Amino acid sequence: MAMGAVLELVSLGLVHLLLLAHHAAAGSEPIDPTEGFVDVPLSNSNFHNLKPYDLPASKRYSFVNGVHNFWVYSTDNPLSNGSPTHPRSELRVEGYYYSTGIWQFEGYGYVPSGTSGVCIMQVFGAKTHPTTLMLKVNNGTLTYYLSNVLEQNIYDRWFKLNVIHDTEAAITRTFIDGVLKLVAPHRQNATHHFQFGVYQQENASFYGESRWKGIRVMKKVDNDSKKLPSKKDNISRKLL
Repeated sequence: MAMGAVLELVSLGLVHLLLLAHHAAAGSEPIDPTEGFVDVPLSNSNFHNLKPYDLPASKRYSFVNGVHNFWVYSTDNPLSNGSPTHPRSELRVEGYYYSTGIWQFEGYGYVPSGTSGVCIMQVFGAKTHPTTLMLKVNNGTLTYYLSNVLEQNIYDRWFKLNVIHDTEAAITRTFIDGVLKLVAPHRQNATHHFQFGVYQQENASFYGESRWKGIRVMKKVDNDSKKLPSKKDNISRKLL
């Protein structure tokens, strides 16, 4: 193996150890991860349905009393005809594609028991991979991809999810119910956006479902913060 490749592997190993140490040292006390962030305005025009190409969105998605409900079957078709991807029912956040800055997704999620082998939230976009972050549910456990356990016994309860993507530090931070669960490296800058819903993955259950409410997208206060509304501005929540 070339010396350059060896050094790269060593460097990646050190980064991984540092992140594991940070994870182990993270406190168990809930905090408010939204401090220092400002909301960006959201409406139904900022949500685009991703669903089986041969079905109307209403066959795999509903929005009732402030709750987004997504469901999908393993026999469903993919997003587009001929696509190699698995069945999904998701919402893509449009209008806030980013490649710089510090951005945050917040939402309250619910996964019914029996749903397994699915991705429920992702930060899409990376230089060498399709995604920077995927949160998956397998047999009641919430994981970062398939490697790091974030929360066990996730079924049949509402949980608060906050994902911060810091493109400047090249990391993501994931919080469950206000508790930092994982700091992980991102996969190099690209154009990113948030998606949430249910997207079948490895060993998926025949039927998969997730529910979401209280969706927020935020940006870290910086020199451009005057271009964004403050938390005191009148931002409609009824469609979120």
